[in-house]
Amino acid sequence: MELVLKEQLKVKAIRAVDTYAVRHPVLRAGKPIDTCAFAGDDLDTTFHLGCFYEDELIGVASFLENDHAEHHLINAGQLRGMAVLQTHQGKGIGKILLTFGEAQLRTKHKSVVWMNAREVAVPFYTKLGYAIIGNVFDVPGIGPHYVMHKTIG
Repeated sequence: MELVLKEQLKVKAIRAVDTYAVRHPVLRAGKPIDTCAFAGDDLDTTFHLGCFYEDELIGVASFLENDHAEHHLINAGQLRGMAVLQTHQGKGIGKILLTFGEAQLRTKHKSVVWMNAREVAVPFYTKLGYAIIGNVFDVPGIGPHYVMHKTIG
């Protein structure tokens, strides 16, 4: 799976370990590199996307087949570890990764996507049609989060 958007910009499947190059500075700055390994990264049903600009990995997103029992989100995919390098933020890279990931989940017959969104990222996801479900909760060492979801099929 690969999507070429412009001559210099493309999205393609990558390995879990490849996501660390972006996850670390964006999501786990100052923490050990092994904190970039997330539960579910290595499941056969998980896929990882990388957005490349002129062969430089600038954004990543991981998608797991994972229902959310507490909020009754079934037949669901979960977004984890989406990050875009600071020098490329605000250029639509996150939207590209999320849109491509949603399309891939639809091919797997998933009907909803959900994520634990950092509080600061809520406006970004809201603009893309995601809604908050439930109350704010704290991820120790990371900060406040909300569960957000969107119907995709």
